[in-house]
Amino acid sequence: MKILIENGTIVNEGRSFQGGLIVDGDVIAEIFEGKAPRGTYEHVVDASGCFVLPGVIDDHVHFREPGLTRKADIESESKAAAYGGVTSYLEMPNTVPQTTDLQVWADKRQLGAEKSHVNYSFFYGATNDNVESFCGLDRHHVPGIKLFMGSSTGNMLVDKYESLVSVFKKAKELGLPVMTHCEGTDIINRNMAEAKAKYGDDPAVEHHPEIRSEEACYQSTALAVKLAKESGAHLHVAHLTTAKELELLQPEEHITGEACVAHLYFCDADYVSKGTLIKCNPAIKTAQDRAALRQALNDGKIATIGTDHAPHEWKDKQGGCAKAASGMPMVQFSLVTMLELVDEGVLSIERLVELMAHQPAQLFEIEGRGFLRKGYKADIAIVRPHSPWTVTKDEIQSKCKWNPMEGHEYQWRVEQTICNGHLIYNKGVFDENSRGEELTFRL
Repeated sequence: MKILIENGTIVNEGRSFQGGLIVDGDVIAEIFEGKAPRGTYEHVVDASGCFVLPGVIDDHVHFREPGLTRKADIESESKAAAYGGVTSYLEMPNTVPQTTDLQVWADKRQLGAEKSHVNYSFFYGATNDNVESFCGLDRHHVPGIKLFMGSSTGNMLVDKYESLVSVFKKAKELGLPVMTHCEGTDIINRNMAEAKAKYGDDPAVEHHPEIRSEEACYQSTALAVKLAKESGAHLHVAHLTTAKELELLQPEEHITGEACVAHLYFCDADYVSKGTLIKCNPAIKTAQDRAALRQALNDGKIATIGTDHAPHEWKDKQGGCAKAASGMPMVQFSLVTMLELVDEGVLSIERLVELMAHQPAQLFEIEGRGFLRKGYKADIAIVRPHSPWTVTKDEIQSKCKWNPMEGHEYQWRVEQTICNGHLIYNKGVFDENSRGEELTFRL
């Protein structure tokens, strides 16, 4: 299909300008300023009053398939992504079975091909003893190695120092980024024991950032940075939550960081109203930490914005620090939430596009995506400002059917999502038959 998108504000590579673009097949054929060139098009999108952005690349999601599909699955969560202007995602390995074996990784890729509505790729998970299997990965179809240096993921915790050294060395040898979850297990366990002694067996959720503390995050991140420097591997620290950790990042030395939407939007004061709906690991921390993360969006410390999209069944979110599951489903609402921060002056819309599309593509070396460029794949999100709507349960596309943003009124709306040149989502109408493509890296 040949599609004309006209009369919009194009936001791309640090610029915003009036114009549009032409999609021919699955690629962008032309980008123009001003009026559209004459021609014959099978579909015309009038983007008057809208902003035309590259589709969001979410570098951090948990879609729960295989093995945990009571919570979510690739079909439901990729649909939620499309509703939110997210056209590509990188999914994490802590499913059942865990993606720490080459055959499991291959099987997961097949699930993506069969079920994903948008573009997909799957991290390979490190364990204490699977480093040699990294050599069997197709480097052009794996975004990197996910390394859990924290206690929230059961037996995927890599806690042997010699294993950590081997992971970073092998990743460097293969040219693969290492994305880490950094929280110190011993510190968390000690803090939890103290909290239980003081507050009972299931401390209230307000104590979550005391248990999964700044110290737990900082010590683990400092160790990851040390290992990265010694090995020369590219380290990308996931879901940073503290001002102190930001001091460790050195983008010029390939030590980069991700901020997640929840940590940029909420702070510990919100536990009073949101409760365990915003319980996640690492914990949402202080308003001062949130302010530092927001500042880091603009000073180059933060390289990407992800969601750590992590659905759970409603029953599993009940309780406090010990009993309630950690994680929230945010992929559908990441773009509109960050656009709300644009309205608040936290960052510009041009910088948002850099952090949510350009830089994820560059950091993970994704081929032909992340930018509005001639010859690139046509992954596009069209958003309209000054278009208020309220999040209701019916609006939520994630399988779990709850969200911490339920009841919130947004002023921005995703009107259209185009993935590989296909209009997958159009003002509430979704193409259930659409399928994404597997992402390609490092060609």
